[in-house]
Amino acid sequence: MGKEKIVALDHIDLEIEKGEICCLFGTSGSGKSTLLNMLAGLEKPTKGNIKIKNVSVEKLDEAELAVFRQKYIGFVFQSYNLIPSLTALENVALPLIFQGMPKKEREKRAKEMLEAVGLGERLRHKPKEMSGGQQQRVSIARAFVNRPKILFADEPTGNLDTHTTIEVMDMITRIAKEYNQTLIIVSHDPEIATYAHKIITIRDGNIYKIEKNTDHGKEITYEKQE
Repeated sequence: MGKEKIVALDHIDLEIEKGEICCLFGTSGSGKSTLLNMLAGLEKPTKGNIKIKNVSVEKLDEAELAVFRQKYIGFVFQSYNLIPSLTALENVALPLIFQGMPKKEREKRAKEMLEAVGLGERLRHKPKEMSGGQQQRVSIARAFVNRPKILFADEPTGNLDTHTTIEVMDMITRIAKEYNQTLIIVSHDPEIATYAHKIITIRDGNIYKIEKNTDHGKEITYEKQE
């Protein structure tokens, strides 16, 4: 920016295993959302390599990236990002249109997904007719509907109260485990981190600490030497 060089991420070296629930944890401005955007191919690194399923994501052009994301990746955002003019069923079925799935099959899959998140009675409701928690459930159903290998969730409960946060996190982690999906959650909330197998604490664009949640509590597997 101008003459000032800003390093958002600095020498990040990280592996996330298939089926792992991983939390990128840190305060605002630590670099965790930038890291999520890089992993998801939404931003390109100035240096370095990001590999998903042995594909170097940073080398793909926009068209290739769109196909790759459509095939392997799902997103849950803090702000839901639902289309206001569409019903819950239509919002959830939307990703399946791009896969060329016939309408009848799309609607069947979307209905099953909405039932899985407890919204079987709200299929024909539009976003403005639903609470924040219900809108986030629609957003979760949409993210999971094409059964992505990796799901990225950026502050998925940031706009929700404590009770709804627990419901939503239980739901996301349950579905991910059921389909053996890799789940990468960005959060600054220690409660959210308890849902993860692995907690990666980011500070000033660096990995500060990596912990694993075990039956005996947290186990530190890496800590940056100051």
